[in-house]
Amino acid sequence: MEKKQSVIGIGEALFDVLPEGKKLGGAPANFAYHVSQFGLESCAVSAMGDDELGKELEKELNDHHLNYQIDKVAYPTGTVQVSLDANGIPCYDIKEGAAWDNIPYTPALEELAKNCTAACFGSLAQRNEVSRNTIYRFLDHMPKGEGILKIFDINLRQGFYNKDIITESIKRCNILKINDEELITVSRIFGYPGIDLENKCWLLLGKYNLKMLILTCGVNGSYVFTPGEVSFIETPKVEVADTVGAGDSFTGAFVASILKGKSVREAHELAVKVSAFVCTQNGAMPVLPDEFTKQSHICPKIFAKKQYKYKAARFIIFDF
Repeated sequence: MEKKQSVIGIGEALFDVLPEGKKLGGAPANFAYHVSQFGLESCAVSAMGDDELGKELEKELNDHHLNYQIDKVAYPTGTVQVSLDANGIPCYDIKEGAAWDNIPYTPALEELAKNCTAACFGSLAQRNEVSRNTIYRFLDHMPKGEGILKIFDINLRQGFYNKDIITESIKRCNILKINDEELITVSRIFGYPGIDLENKCWLLLGKYNLKMLILTCGVNGSYVFTPGEVSFIETPKVEVADTVGAGDSFTGAFVASILKGKSVREAHELAVKVSAFVCTQNGAMPVLPDEFTKQSHICPKIFAKKQYKYKAARFIIFDF
């Protein structure tokens, strides 16, 4: 009997406070939600406060049919103030001392780790030592093997990162996802020479023995590097509502496709298509159309290689 694929997003689960109101969010929770839309068993791991917002968070997770293991702790449920510029690009004001800064490592969480096929984590939840240690212990207790995926979706936010966090995280992952601005920051922190972005990706891929490195470059497209090969897809133009969670949907669609046996190119194509759709919706967790989640052949004509012209600010300008 085929073993179920168990996919975990571990880190922040919170409310994005957008101009139109509160929306369930947090990159790892967004990732887990989008993976679940492709029929895989997924779970969000985090912490919430024993407060009204915590009750709302629990209700939202249930309403989104998302499995979760979220312990109550003596800190307030997390919120992020999100403002949008004219192009729908978000700016985040992330509150400190939140519940998700204090995710406890429990026997139940260790059991979850031992049965996990893929886990996605970022840098933000590592700003506090408690959650950072929990994330590392979770990753260390995951099964070994070629098919196990540990995805570091770096998500640098404000000043909540340092060289040690980035280095330890890359050492523990086998898939790194990073955008072009983050790659410049990481290169500066690591003291890499002034080589171009693609060569920096090859350098990181080899140095840390990664299975894949995903580089997203806003309007300039996205790349997936694997040893000896690279996939590039241009960014399609769409009318943007907001770009919150677009990158998490990219990661979720990509990982779900790989776990379902798709090629890197097929997974890349679907990830671009899904993240572009999410940009047309409000909030990080829209329901994806059946054409994305149930299609068996992933090769949309919209992504045929061609040069798009960006004539209006309302069209997509985002970092996945």
